[in-house]
Amino acid sequence: MAGTSSIRTFLWPVLLTVLGGVLCTYIVPREMVAVNEHILGFPDTDIPGHQLRPYLLAVLCLLPASAAWLYRFSGTLDRYMARQFLSSFALCMGALLAVMLLTDFQNNLSDFQETENPMAVITSYYSIHIPAIFVFLLPYVLLLALLYCLGKMSRHQEIVAMIQTGRGVFRIVVPLLVTGVFCSLVCLIFNYHWGPWAEGHKDMIIDVAKDGQADRARSVLYRDDNSRRVWLVGAFPYQFEKTGELRNVTVRQFNSGGHPTKKLEADVATWSRIHKNWTFSGVQLIDLQASPVPIRVKTDDTIVRTWQETPWQIVKPGLDQSHLGIPELNSWLKANEGVEWVNRRPYLTQWHYRFAQPVICLITILIAAPLGIVFSRRGIGGGVSIALFLCAGMLFSSSFFLTFGEAGHLPPALAAWSTNILFALIALYLFNRRLTGRPIYQSLKKLLPAGE
Repeated sequence: MAGTSSIRTFLWPVLLTVLGGVLCTYIVPREMVAVNEHILGFPDTDIPGHQLRPYLLAVLCLLPASAAWLYRFSGTLDRYMARQFLSSFALCMGALLAVMLLTDFQNNLSDFQETENPMAVITSYYSIHIPAIFVFLLPYVLLLALLYCLGKMSRHQEIVAMIQTGRGVFRIVVPLLVTGVFCSLVCLIFNYHWGPWAEGHKDMIIDVAKDGQADRARSVLYRDDNSRRVWLVGAFPYQFEKTGELRNVTVRQFNSGGHPTKKLEADVATWSRIHKNWTFSGVQLIDLQASPVPIRVKTDDTIVRTWQETPWQIVKPGLDQSHLGIPELNSWLKANEGVEWVNRRPYLTQWHYRFAQPVICLITILIAAPLGIVFSRRGIGGGVSIALFLCAGMLFSSSFFLTFGEAGHLPPALAAWSTNILFALIALYLFNRRLTGRPIYQSLKKLLPAGE
């Protein structure tokens, strides 16, 4: 019997390790191919940053196995606490994920029905969109799962029984804090590339299914100070990095004094990676220096120009900062370093936020743990109310500070980390009161007018 019990305790860690290895052999090579294609389309990108992507996916695949081995070698009470929390986490994640997916499905149902193969579009859409949904939901799932788990254990006096074994409150919640570290690491990996990428690509799937094409960016203005040319591109097709094709292009040429001299309008502009030149089709060439009014210059419908600008340089000012991962933000910031006419603040704020947002998972646990652990039945409802109020405050605070950072009213790093700093201080205050045995809900209630 002892041998059978020992085998069972190792069964899940071994199975998850094998499953993680199988996923690595399937996912990592495909991610390497995707990285190479991206580098080929954007040769001036952050190459080391993108080459890190397959290794991060390998870490993500092996995280469940790492957690299972850690669980195997933990103590009895730690394993019990982890089981109670994980069951609550699975319940809350399943419920919120179902609500989120059903709501999103209802909002996009009409678009799905307009496609030729709705089931294929739906499958592709949600397989891409789930990482972004997971990152968004994780802090709230952690909050609800902790409140439910700790509230139930408090009602059944299980927390009191653990304390009577000689453990303090902090030692009891250590397994929960470790869970928060794992969740933060998962969010960080998704935020590195796949979460923002999913947000930017989910609508493209529907557009391609309905119209046969989708745009990566529209109405992009790009100025090249070396050549004194200003580009206005109406649309970048989604796969423009492979075809080199841009639509509805207007290029203005300026002289050394800053006055416009020529304007080239074209229906399509195609970049040749081999010959390093541009082919413009559907061309209209206008002489802006003609007097008294600009005149149209006779030219062929298709012309070729050997210009230094490349599609991946021109598109960067039009990329949405919220849809860029860390490598893309690195390359964008490097390409626009020292460029006065480009506003770098939104992109720099989002770069800092990619690292700050995952820490919210850990802060959520620090807030929920002292509010979920109560020693009387009367305190459970109050702790839940305070936790939900603080969670709503975190959501508002995050949007508030990010908006101020992108507008330039706060330094980008401070805007990204202000929510974490503020609510980490609140969490430490709540934890201190719980550790010292002082009431939380009753003390806060006295601050309200109704409590006087």
